[in-house]
Amino acid sequence: MLDFYPSFTAALLQVLRRLAKAPLFSVITLLTLTIAIGANTVIFSVVDGVVLKPLNYPNSDRLISLRESAPGVDLADLSSAQFLYFTLRERNTTFDDIAAYNADSISVTGTGEPEHLEGLDVTDGALPLLGARPVLGRLFTRYDDSPSAPKTVILSYGYWQRRFGGSSAAIGRTLVTDGVPREIVGVLPRGFDFLDNSDADLFLPMQWDRSKVMLGEFGPEAFGRLKAGVTIGQARADFARLIPIALHTFPAPQGFGLETFEKAQLQPNLSTLKRAVIGDVGNTLWVLMGSILVVLLVACANVANLLLVRVEGRRQEFAIRAALGASRARIALDLFFESLLLGVAGGFAGVAIAAGALRILVAFAPSGLPRLHEIGIHVPVLLFTLGLSLLVSIAIAAIPVLKLSGLRATTGLREGGRALSQSRERHRARKTLVVVQVALALVLLICSGLMIRTFRALVNVSAGFTDPANLAAFSIDIPDTQIPGTENERVLRTEQAMENKLAALPGVSAVGITTGVPMSGNYTFNPIQAEDRTYQPGQLGPMRRRKWVGPGYFSATGTRFVAGRDFTWAEEYEKRPVGIISENFAREYWGSAAAAIGKRIRETAPQDWREIVGVVGDVYDDGVDQPAPTTVYWPLFQNNFSGQKEAVRRSVSFVVRTPRAGSAAFVKEVQRAVWSIDPELPLADITTLGRLYTHSMARTSLTLVMLCVAGGMALLLSILGIYGVISYAVSQRTREIGIRMALGAQREELIGLFVRQGLWLTGIGIGCGLAIALAGMRGMASLLFGVSPMDPWTYTAAGAIIAAIAGLACYVPSRRAATVDPVCALHAE
Repeated sequence: MLDFYPSFTAALLQVLRRLAKAPLFSVITLLTLTIAIGANTVIFSVVDGVVLKPLNYPNSDRLISLRESAPGVDLADLSSAQFLYFTLRERNTTFDDIAAYNADSISVTGTGEPEHLEGLDVTDGALPLLGARPVLGRLFTRYDDSPSAPKTVILSYGYWQRRFGGSSAAIGRTLVTDGVPREIVGVLPRGFDFLDNSDADLFLPMQWDRSKVMLGEFGPEAFGRLKAGVTIGQARADFARLIPIALHTFPAPQGFGLETFEKAQLQPNLSTLKRAVIGDVGNTLWVLMGSILVVLLVACANVANLLLVRVEGRRQEFAIRAALGASRARIALDLFFESLLLGVAGGFAGVAIAAGALRILVAFAPSGLPRLHEIGIHVPVLLFTLGLSLLVSIAIAAIPVLKLSGLRATTGLREGGRALSQSRERHRARKTLVVVQVALALVLLICSGLMIRTFRALVNVSAGFTDPANLAAFSIDIPDTQIPGTENERVLRTEQAMENKLAALPGVSAVGITTGVPMSGNYTFNPIQAEDRTYQPGQLGPMRRRKWVGPGYFSATGTRFVAGRDFTWAEEYEKRPVGIISENFAREYWGSAAAAIGKRIRETAPQDWREIVGVVGDVYDDGVDQPAPTTVYWPLFQNNFSGQKEAVRRSVSFVVRTPRAGSAAFVKEVQRAVWSIDPELPLADITTLGRLYTHSMARTSLTLVMLCVAGGMALLLSILGIYGVISYAVSQRTREIGIRMALGAQREELIGLFVRQGLWLTGIGIGCGLAIALAGMRGMASLLFGVSPMDPWTYTAAGAIIAAIAGLACYVPSRRAATVDPVCALHAE
């Protein structure tokens, strides 16, 4: 048989020769498939690394996050607490072990300039539960974690290399952290990450004193490993059984009773540890994955159209082969083989592009994207790309094969030369593909439009502070090893002296002190009672966010006073019982900001009542896409607060307003100003509010960019499809055009004929796209802000954009048709 391929190599060479004879077709097809498959590979790599891949720890499917809810005080999610940790570890029947940890900010001194490091405080079971095996020394023991044990520390591999050059002599040496000498007992292995805390350099034992544990004090995170065969439901029931036992085992703090915690109605809030690590970012990633798959479908339709045109040009070749005995299966196999080669080549090139794109993605480290270090081109990603390439090969070949591989031997021979024309059925297939492209492109344009409107709505929200790019921020911590707890006023005077030094720097217009810079995630909360409200014995007030601030802080951030005034330094040093609240707090309790002035609030009895002296504008502390929390601001220095006779804030952040914020030179000046007051204090968390604001918008920005790119790609491909259909229709109707012009048809009439044809296809595509969008766009609701998933303006604008661009794509080839010479057209082959 003449079309029999003696070998795979011969078949491959024959296909390559055919593709080489059509370089424009080959380049456009490969480029289209490469971009579409590469984009899908990139997004799937992120989905795989973040959502699908198990955590890189032994028995990770049995690792469970241990959190709580307290519906009695309207708290849907609570971190763990010491009293729950000890009860669970000692009395549970469903876990192999329980562990707890806290993020820590650590100052290392004693060897040159003070150094600030990120660290973790962990219980002795935390590192073993995650399968950590030290490359040097040992892990913490139960004794290390007891309150009476000597102070110890474990180093990360990176810090061991940086600080000690990888020397084994580091074990046994002393490291001074926050003024406390600690013996180095171990080094963790290269590549070990404690959940998503990849920046942690030091690990310190928690050393909780069980004899001093009281109810409350929520804050640390806890997790455990289920025993083999135990379900999360059984663990939840076991945890629920132990909560009342925990409440009756440990004492309540001063001012609280057991009934207070019972009324909070603590309940288990368990989830897999992977779910706790990745949060709800999976929703965003699946939306992005879906959008890129839509682009791939549009690309497949585009390439299928190109193949239809190409196969049309080979009809005589197929007819001759069929006449010489080639079977329909052989012709179909030939087309599939060519498509397979294009699809696989596009897949290989797509992987190469994806690898480079992922390096850029990881290098820029998108904010809010967990498990970033686990994203890469791994075996599952390669298998996904291979499978995708094969599916694409089948998809782009299916329509040409179904339409043309079964032609009769004589059909193509009779249609040679001048008589060659396109059947209505084959032209209908090309039109159908264009309709699909337009519909899918419209869906992505609507998604992009909704995200653009979301982004604009977020940008227009007043965050509660002004000019964030001009607000520099950093933190310090004054340990009691430097200033004893008996000299609390000295702590405040040191902080004020630093503020004065910073205010004297060139270009600085204002400085403020706080315990929590906006959008940094640094805050605590406690129940608040109002003096003019009635509370039952043991009843808690509503939970409110709380921060501590110094005089001038609100002026520095640009947060406006709605009513009242700021704190004064005299009030700070005299520890007067005063407070400032947010506007939404004032409106909730007293209806207006002015009505709140002079009212008195407190956290819990028997603390002092504290007079409200000011009301400030709401600050969107969790990002502008989240409601502004109701917040109380307390002075830095207080009496009789949270069970302490006298309390001062030792860990504070400075906010400095200057156009030089963020520059390396300014940071050095700030460092010298702080060290002129205390040379043992390193600067931590150096940033600007502009960066924090951008961080809060990171997920929205990422989604916006990706959807806009996907929408743009789909729009371009669909327009190319429309252009191709109209151009091909013009080329196939040259004689008809010549006859029409010879009979007196006007140029505008001919242009209108083809434009109407293209716009008719576009209209059908727009109608189908609107139906798809209306049916499925509700899935984007969780990503939107200030705009409905059914927003009519977005739908109208997207449809208008497609119609306008499609009209232009139709006009260009139609105008060319109207310039045909009738004589030449009538003599055209």
